[in-house]
Amino acid sequence: MNILETALDISFVLVMLGVVFAFARLLKGPSLSDRIVALDMMTVLIVSFCGLYAIRSQDTAFVDVAIVLALVGFLATVALARYVERRGSQLEGNRPQDTDAPASGNTDGEGV
Repeated sequence: MNILETALDISFVLVMLGVVFAFARLLKGPSLSDRIVALDMMTVLIVSFCGLYAIRSQDTAFVDVAIVLALVGFLATVALARYVERRGSQLEGNRPQDTDAPASGNTDGEGV
């Protein structure tokens, strides 16, 4: 057993441990934002698992799977973030304010 195989074995264990902790956070919550972050973390860990497995099996098809999964995970995170933002603005009864706009009473844009 060489150093690469040992490092891969340790990496597999750590990635799977991360998936277990992220899944616990996904179940526990307490908020929707926490669950979204946990889901994104699980996606990243699964992508890293695919990368590790591609190294172990020396099959480049798993790299393609990892790239596609990373893209889908990114798009899902963006979509869920937009959903949470809109849901929050509906609960408050107003639209989110532009953070780049000058504060009220300050028209020159300095000293926000």
